[in-house]
Amino acid sequence: MNKSKWTLLGVFVVGAIFGAAMLGSSHVFLDKTESLSYCISCHEMEDNVYQEYKQTIHFSNRTGVRVKCADCHLPKNWYGRIYGKFNAMHQLYHWAWGDVDTAEKFEAKRLEMAETVWAELETNGSQPCKNCHSFEAMDPHKQSEDARDSMEFAKEEDMSCIECHKGIAHKLPEGY
Repeated sequence: MNKSKWTLLGVFVVGAIFGAAMLGSSHVFLDKTESLSYCISCHEMEDNVYQEYKQTIHFSNRTGVRVKCADCHLPKNWYGRIYGKFNAMHQLYHWAWGDVDTAEKFEAKRLEMAETVWAELETNGSQPCKNCHSFEAMDPHKQSEDARDSMEFAKEEDMSCIECHKGIAHKLPEGY
């Protein structure tokens, strides 16, 4: 092999090692920044939505399955996770400007923040919900008659979960 082929092979190997290291470290970064402890590391989240979330079935239930913030608020695939991180940068903006740094300010923006999440869930067909909850896995015999009728209709219409289940993990905004 001539010198240029060895150089090209060397560049390829170094690039592959660098790429693998970057990919590996990106997963470590993503996993760390999707942990519950990271999500509630600012007092705005810990003092507000975390306190509500701890009172829901998504936090404590008979099966012991705990849903983390990222399970609902970030897509599962790598691209979606990266996109979700960039999309969440606005939270840093609001943190830096103190838009939600008190309970009163947080409540004043709650409807706006909730509507943003609801619109996203309507757009993606409530895919984060359906990652865990599927119509096919539901046992209609264990549901009330009203719930069974509602779920059958929702399945037929391929409804977004959020159309009926606003306020399931966080309290509804005042006046909603």
